[in-house]
Amino acid sequence: MVKIGDIELGEFPLLLAPMEDVSDPPFRALCKEQGADVVYTEFVSSEGLIRNAAKSVMKLDIYEKERPVGIQIFGANIESMLQTIDIVEKSKPDIIDINFGCPVKKVVSKGAGAGILKDICLMEKLTAEMVKRTNLPVTVKTRLGWDHDSIKIVEVAERLQDVGIKSIAIHGRTRAQMYKGNADWKPIAEVKNNPRMHIPVFGNGDVNTPEMAVKMRDDYGLDGAMIGRATIGNPWFFKQVKHFFETGEHYRPITMQERVEAARRHLQMSIDWKGELLGVFETRRHYTNYFKGIPDFKPHRMKMVTSDASEDVFAAFNEALEKFGDHQFA
Repeated sequence: MVKIGDIELGEFPLLLAPMEDVSDPPFRALCKEQGADVVYTEFVSSEGLIRNAAKSVMKLDIYEKERPVGIQIFGANIESMLQTIDIVEKSKPDIIDINFGCPVKKVVSKGAGAGILKDICLMEKLTAEMVKRTNLPVTVKTRLGWDHDSIKIVEVAERLQDVGIKSIAIHGRTRAQMYKGNADWKPIAEVKNNPRMHIPVFGNGDVNTPEMAVKMRDDYGLDGAMIGRATIGNPWFFKQVKHFFETGEHYRPITMQERVEAARRHLQMSIDWKGELLGVFETRRHYTNYFKGIPDFKPHRMKMVTSDASEDVFAAFNEALEKFGDHQFA
């Protein structure tokens, strides 16, 4: 049984990775329904939150049906991060996660996200202070290192564990790699195999098929998988992986009816949560994957991603279902 603090997660939990403009409440709800064991919010800027920036505050919205849910925060200023914990606690998350892995330049340039990998002592000190500030379990998501020549993830994980984090998720790339090349899970396995480590070690990066999840579990011995890009427009991925774990066979193809129903619900929940304009715009990125593998679908997809009015997008869903509803797609 894998546990984060007192939260029991099963034998090999699947975690929805925090993704900017993706892992919002509507998408998290869909992933939870399809088998995600833990979901994380989009990452929240500590500086934005203490200044009451509307976008940052909105990211703190969580709902009972999502639990267990973690709120992920990023920043490099200790005082700001501690103030952020006080604000975040009011949303009553189950977990507070620290982002030490975001490779985006505007985050890294301020010493936050993966930028802090250049100052391991600050990373440790900041984490220690945050753990002291809250009774909630504090977890960390990070990368292997700043670049290939500075990979010290075994030491880093041990130091963070020693100051009190309850789990660590490691993306198998350095900051220098961004998202290029293949994720390297060997250093993550070295963290797990360190005899001093006793907290869960989750792998992240390139878990894009059920077989890869099995490999992470069986060949690398990790405690669970944190999954990001493979879930975009495919909340069923969690169900597909768990079905493969149980049977050794692939889950049946997702029907057109299921795809359209998920896309409809996703759009409607997004509109209900963030309004018509943003709801329509920010759901577009999912449609390519919702309808992946369907021949001659481009005209329908173009309507979905270029229409500014939700009624036109809903109409495009209906047209697609009418045209392809009886077909099966692998």
